[in-house]
Amino acid sequence: MLDRYWYGDTGRISPEAPVPVVNVNNTEDRAGGAGNVALNIAVLGCEVTLCGITGDDEAAQSLEEILQHQKVNCHFEKRSNQQTITKLRLMSRSQQLLRADFEKDFSLTNGLNIEALSKLIEQHDVVVLSDYGKGTLADPQPIIQAALVSNKPVIVDPKGSDFTKYRQSTLITPNQSEFDTIAGKASSEEDFFERGRKTRQSLNIDSLLVTRSEKGMALFSANQEPYLQPTQAREVYDVTGAGDTVVATLASSIAAGTSITEAVQIANLAAGVVVGKLGTATVTPQELSYAMLQQQPLQQGVTTELELIELLKQAKASGEKVVMTNGCFDILHSGHVTYLKQAAQLGDRLIVAVNSDDSVSRLKGPSRPINPSQQRMEVLAELSSVDWVVEFTEDTPQRLIEALQPNILVKGGDYKVEEIAGSESVLANGGDVIILDFVDGVSTTKIIEAAKNK
Repeated sequence: MLDRYWYGDTGRISPEAPVPVVNVNNTEDRAGGAGNVALNIAVLGCEVTLCGITGDDEAAQSLEEILQHQKVNCHFEKRSNQQTITKLRLMSRSQQLLRADFEKDFSLTNGLNIEALSKLIEQHDVVVLSDYGKGTLADPQPIIQAALVSNKPVIVDPKGSDFTKYRQSTLITPNQSEFDTIAGKASSEEDFFERGRKTRQSLNIDSLLVTRSEKGMALFSANQEPYLQPTQAREVYDVTGAGDTVVATLASSIAAGTSITEAVQIANLAAGVVVGKLGTATVTPQELSYAMLQQQPLQQGVTTELELIELLKQAKASGEKVVMTNGCFDILHSGHVTYLKQAAQLGDRLIVAVNSDDSVSRLKGPSRPINPSQQRMEVLAELSSVDWVVEFTEDTPQRLIEALQPNILVKGGDYKVEEIAGSESVLANGGDVIILDFVDGVSTTKIIEAAKNK
């Protein structure tokens, strides 16, 4: 389906009828229906082929261009006796004034070419049947059977009051209202669970996933207790397209080799992200990684270089900006605390690289450090501004900086950028080097001298 939007200003009422006159000044076409599911899958980084029936018309061409631009492979059966289903919305001042639908009943035409579909199924990992009740999937059994022959899982986003046509599929994903229509409205949670078990068994499907809005999701699988996932949305702005995102994430996860339970967990997080956006939206891998990090925060504190490299992979995959600084931090004072707080405000994560005891001695003299490295690192790790503390043994942290590749390198004092160890590597990788002022009159050396004079 093609979703078409016409935008314009309204300033007067028509003399022909009591309706506003819209001066259209902008138009937009979007992929709707199963096209939005395919778009969600493509944004998640999967290769996806969209199959379906369209007319041989301008709307089909526009739909194809939109999808191909997002790297969706289009396998449309264009038929001259059909018109591509198009939903035209007339918008003014963020309000929808009118929707006009252009469509014919596709159930009156021949179904999809099963021979061509069977060949495509063999080349893919998962089959998604996105049913919008328009007739293309009036009889989905030939597709389901072709997938079974190729040993490919089939995920169904159903429509209507007859789910028997989806029998033998792998997973069906009705919302609560759709489930109530085919199974009857439950009088209690226990009754709902029982109806879910019986529905799954009667349809001879592996799993049934009911999406329940604010109640989250309920998964029914053979020989297992119902698996419940609470909703992850913090603020709900718009539920438009959330079902498409759930199906797309389920399919992408299963194609990547996860279990159905794991796929449901990931899809639930994706739904929580997408309902926090306005309008039909997609979820990026970066947003999904960030949502996962909120569920299982990364380990913080004193760490090793190898452990930190792995932690940074996860942080960067979720779009977090990593800041790094370094120093001896022999006697932690208010100047250090202020400096580290300022550094942390430049990004999402702060790494503090600390000179080893031998390194401090070479730089400061044999009487230093006052505090051994383990104590210095443990104190730094307790600061709320610091995420990770790591030791380096060289005179400068250049090798460590090159290994960790922070987004921002911070140094305090009167330096030029080119004088800062590791700056060249950070800049070459598109990062920034920032110099912060130290707090005047506060330094470890002055604290030590003052202590000696007492």
